Amino acid sequence: MKITGIICEYNPFHNGHLYHIKKTRENGATHIAAVMSGNYVQRGDIAVMDKFERAKLAVKGGADLVIEIPTVYSMSSAEFYARGAVYILDSLGCVDEISFGSEVGSVTELEKAAEIAKDCSNSPELEEYLRSGMSYPNAINTMVYSRYGKKLSNRISEILAAPNNVLAIEYLKALKHFNSSVKPFTIQRKSAAHDSMTVLDGISSASFIRKCMTEKSDFSSLVPAYVNQAYMNSCSAGKIADISNLERIIIYKLRTTPPEELRNIPDIGQGLEYRILAAADHNNLEEILMHIKTKRYTMARIKRILLNMLIGVKKSDLEILPPYGRILAVTERGRDILSKAKNTGKIPFATSLSKLAQTSDNAKRFAKLEGTASDIYALAQKKIGKGQSDYKARIGIEPHEQKN
Repeated sequence: MKITGIICEYNPFHNGHLYHIKKTRENGATHIAAVMSGNYVQRGDIAVMDKFERAKLAVKGGADLVIEIPTVYSMSSAEFYARGAVYILDSLGCVDEISFGSEVGSVTELEKAAEIAKDCSNSPELEEYLRSGMSYPNAINTMVYSRYGKKLSNRISEILAAPNNVLAIEYLKALKHFNSSVKPFTIQRKSAAHDSMTVLDGISSASFIRKCMTEKSDFSSLVPAYVNQAYMNSCSAGKIADISNLERIIIYKLRTTPPEELRNIPDIGQGLEYRILAAADHNNLEEILMHIKTKRYTMARIKRILLNMLIGVKKSDLEILPPYGRILAVTERGRDILSKAKNTGKIPFATSLSKLAQTSDNAKRFAKLEGTASDIYALAQKKIGKGQSDYKARIGIEPHEQKN
């Protein structure tokens, strides 16, 4: 029995994800535990389909167990996103390896880049570059060049410029941070790059597929048939979600939130709260986002701030490691993982949010935020969904679509 963990968003699940799971199985994984973002994703956006539907599709694609990354962590910087996800996998106490995609395809190179990036990020010099208006990647690249020379700087810059490499490096840093025994395994990303608007060998980025969804273009060849069918069913039921549907309540919250409250939201610093509040005069979300955006403050970061403001996430919440593992989908093989975790797990794992909320004060706080996040997500759907969905969900044993 070899249990492998995968950190994912599956927004939506596509052919590239099938390839990743296939390669993970070929590396010896008999059981796969996926930790997946819930209704909100790390780029600061709303998931196209809700977390329970996406978890079922992940299981059909080959995952055995799907555990939710709490919204506090799924909608955070790459560092905290990785830390929360890795902690959940490590807390099962029975995961042998973590499998992730990367552009470089080499754990050795990623570990070297992680070591150098950590050395630079711990330097006071970095803060000086950031104060000057330089973006974080550019600041790190400038420091690497001055410390290690042009040849190494060019290679590290190349690695850090690729988004999957950046996340991979954060996974490695998190494993080291927790002194985890989980071993890293990377698969070189096949064909289409992250956020690429091209299709190669039947594989595209999730960004391209979401663009097709928005433009009502055919993407059926880029996803498994069951994903395409699930999307069509969700469309018919008015369950497709979009951040634009939250425009009015975001503007309301923005216009009624004092600066001292904004300062307590993750990703806020260096007076950014005043720039955000100054944007409240605009009457549409796109103008608000463009008013706030600068070279230093990415669109993903700004959208995360606005959504965290809406949900009520505070900086202090990121001081709490995930207090539980919420199960979104499970197969018979997934029950094998949970059975083993009963003796090795560091935190409680369960399907019921109500039961998990009763396990500690921190769990109660995270469960409350999760319930609020899902209620707001229901407002983002084309047809407004019902409230309290997180507490009413019933999760059973799911079948695989294919043999793995």
